[in-house]
Amino acid sequence: MSSGQNSGGLMSSAGLVRYFDSEGRNAIRINPKSVMAFGALFGVLVIMLNALTV
Repeated sequence: MSSGQNSGGLMSSAGLVRYFDSEGRNAIRINPKSVMAFGALFGVLVIMLNALTV
């Protein structure tokens, strides 16, 4: 890559950084532990339903 070309790495990611950096007051906040617990319970449910259908 020559020194005259602009890779655009920093400029292209600047909008995403601003988007993910701002947290609105009306945003839904979910505890990460709740997401993990729901995922684990959903996984167990899928395994149980799969075992019942065989």
